[in-house]
Amino acid sequence: MMGEGSSVFDMIGPVMIGPSSSHTEGVVRIARTVVKIMGGIPDNVDITFYNSFAQTHKGHGSDKAIVAGLLYYAADDKRIRESFENAEKKRLKFTFRSAGNASTMHPNTIRIKAVKNRDTLELVGESRGGGVIRIKEFNGFITTFTTSLNTLIITAVDTKGSIAYLANVLFRDDSNIAAVTVSRKGKNDVACQIIEMDSGLRSLTHDYLKSLNWVHEVNYIPAID
Repeated sequence: MMGEGSSVFDMIGPVMIGPSSSHTEGVVRIARTVVKIMGGIPDNVDITFYNSFAQTHKGHGSDKAIVAGLLYYAADDKRIRESFENAEKKRLKFTFRSAGNASTMHPNTIRIKAVKNRDTLELVGESRGGGVIRIKEFNGFITTFTTSLNTLIITAVDTKGSIAYLANVLFRDDSNIAAVTVSRKGKNDVACQIIEMDSGLRSLTHDYLKSLNWVHEVNYIPAID
């Protein structure tokens, strides 16, 4: 049976370097999401593999795939095999950890803690097969986005009417919203809005959203191949 949100084309999967789409394509896409959010290759990364990934990440090449994705290589890039050496050339430092018994997590789960200059990011992703991924956490907020659509991540004060206001801004930008999810730390506290869109976001609109005094942070991720 196919997983939620999957198609027969997802399950066939793309051309890739490595033994399976879960261990290469999905892993690469999770890492490429980190690069997109941070605006470039991070300086230092701490990577934790959970459950089956904790046991197989070396033998199946997931360790090289995650570093390749952090260098923003595609899943069919032959340089994946030399990603450790190439990371050293790019001065990307990385550490691997394993947690083999996390019963509440998907079997193929990765946690990435990344630093670039003074910016930090913590992200949890699942590789669900066929190159399909799901980002389950973003800086402590619970999320469900897949990066298959253009994705806007807005961290802001949990202000009354904020969802409607942002939707109106995007409507005026001619952006078609496919899905909206909200995770918050508490009522009237900080909330994270994940807005997935069929169309892209203009830089002018991105700058306007960042200028709002109740918005803390705006991240935009164009759909990742």
